[in-house]
Amino acid sequence: MLRRLSDFSATLVLVVFVLATFLPSSFAQNKMTLIKAGRLIDVRGGHVLTDQGVLIDGEHIKEVGPFAEIQSKSGGAQVIDLGAATVLPGMIDCHTHILLQGDITAEDYDVQLLKESIPFRAIRATVAVRTGLMNGFTAMRDLETEGAMYADVDVKRAIDLGYIDGPRLFVSTRAFSATGMYPLSGYSWELKVPEGVQIVDGADNIRKAVREQVKYGADWIKYYSDRRYYIKDGALHSWVNFTDEEVHALVDEAHRLGHKVAAHSMGREGIESALKAGVDTIEHGDGLDDEMMDIMVKRGVYWCPTIFVGAYVAEGRAAAGAPIWKTMVDLERNAFGKAVKKGVKIAYGTDAGGYAWTENQAKELAYMVRYGMTPMQAIQSTTIVAAQLLDSLGDFGVIERGRFADIIAVRDNPLEDVTRLEHVGFVMKGGKVIKNQM
Repeated sequence: MLRRLSDFSATLVLVVFVLATFLPSSFAQNKMTLIKAGRLIDVRGGHVLTDQGVLIDGEHIKEVGPFAEIQSKSGGAQVIDLGAATVLPGMIDCHTHILLQGDITAEDYDVQLLKESIPFRAIRATVAVRTGLMNGFTAMRDLETEGAMYADVDVKRAIDLGYIDGPRLFVSTRAFSATGMYPLSGYSWELKVPEGVQIVDGADNIRKAVREQVKYGADWIKYYSDRRYYIKDGALHSWVNFTDEEVHALVDEAHRLGHKVAAHSMGREGIESALKAGVDTIEHGDGLDDEMMDIMVKRGVYWCPTIFVGAYVAEGRAAAGAPIWKTMVDLERNAFGKAVKKGVKIAYGTDAGGYAWTENQAKELAYMVRYGMTPMQAIQSTTIVAAQLLDSLGDFGVIERGRFADIIAVRDNPLEDVTRLEHVGFVMKGGKVIKNQM
């Protein structure tokens, strides 16, 4: 009996040794990390704290406060000294297209859908998400795959399982439009060409399609409210894609299933239709006027202006025969200034993918400041406000106890020059250092 116990003890020791040696690090006890921050932006309070410590245990923030005080409680945690750098929550982009690589003209868009397979586009998307993360965006809401079916769900899963590096993704899969109202277009009727979205007509069919997208992994439902933009009496107008019955069915079904709705709405008619139906976010919104803004403030609807992409594509689209895009840049500038003063909830969204991923998503910030925000408001837009839009403020968007340790840093003070955030030197996601060039 004693010999059997001795053999069992030896076997147990061997098993413990093998487990400790060969099991993935995630099974081992995580060592705590302490970030030393010369400056830390408190996005909730809207001010800067100096000489701060952020204690991280595993994926989450355990404590935040004066460095000396936090260090005394850290139990010998590994220190990451970021010197005089400015530390802030990881940025959040609420409007991206990881399966798209820029579409200034219709030809740019058509080539991707006609000449690139969905697997090839998904491979390129893995590069896009890593690019976004390396630029300091630790969460993104991706607003449709542009003909790549449910590939965004696969990329999200690959990130979640740790196969690739990327932000926390919130995906909307295929998006919706109605027959004849979304590219690809202009081809012979004898050819069956790809559709950039899921085409659906009729209230009952729309309800079924919403259920289908949710079934296959959509976090958000996105649809195209309008098209055919034109100027009348100095305002931007549009043609609406869905009847009131159809769009109400779409929004109602999404909400019934516990999912929110993003509406591509650029002209006044498209915005009004979307707001009447009860959408949760307005995307682009170049034609917003005082009446529509007041409704958004009253109902708490978010606006993702995507300013930079409009300016980026304007010249190319004008040269291709659509000069209205240049006018829309000025209209959105005016609308943005009014919306800031009225208190519209403006969440950061870039439409990256509508322009090439080689352009840094943080370029949007400079436009927001130029159009009427303070640097702090712009930073809040891409952190705490964006997290609120995603119903995720309990998880990220602020550097506070219990949140994921999604943290970035830049050498200089972005409150003095917001373009500093185009040069993020330190990125941590969930307690894991992704980039440290400080």
